[in-house]
Amino acid sequence: MKLLKTIALATLTFALFSCGGDKQTDSIPSGSTEAGATAADESTADAAKSPADYDPNRGLGKHDNVDVSKFDPAMAAAGKKLAEVKCTSCHKTTDEKLVGPGWAGVTKRQTPQWIMNFISDPDPMIDVDPELQKQLELCLVRMPNQGLNDTEAREVLEYMREIDGAK
Repeated sequence: MKLLKTIALATLTFALFSCGGDKQTDSIPSGSTEAGATAADESTADAAKSPADYDPNRGLGKHDNVDVSKFDPAMAAAGKKLAEVKCTSCHKTTDEKLVGPGWAGVTKRQTPQWIMNFISDPDPMIDVDPELQKQLELCLVRMPNQGLNDTEAREVLEYMREIDGAK
C-alpha cells in the first residue's frame, strides 16, 4: 500500500510540473479587441467570473461569441504546436484519458465559448461546474492555467475542431 501511495504521489507531482507551462505575457495582435483593454475592463472581466454568473453553455469568462463558421487550417496548425508544448503531456487527441480527459469529441460536447473560457482560465469554472468537478474526481489533477492569451486559446480551439473533423 505504501508503494502505491508513493507511485500516486510521484505521478501527481510529475503531472503538476509537466502540465504547468511558463506564463507568457505575449502582446495581443493589433487587430484584436483586447489591445486597448484598461484596468476597468479587467475588473469587469473579474466580476464576470463569479459563480452566480455561471452559464453551462458558455462557462465563466470574457468569451461570449466565438466565430467558428470557417475552419482555419493555419490557425489549427499553430494550435497543434501549442498543444504539443502545453497540453499533450496530459491530454490525448483520442477519447482516451491520460492525466486529463481525451480531446476527441470535445467540440461536439461543448460550445466554442465554453472551451475558450475554460482553456483561458480554468480555475473559476472548475470551482462551480458540476461536470468539471466530476472530471476532477476521475482525473485527480486540477487543470493548470497555461497562461494562454486569446489568440493562443483560439488556435488551440481550432486544433480541437480539426481533431473532431472540421475542414
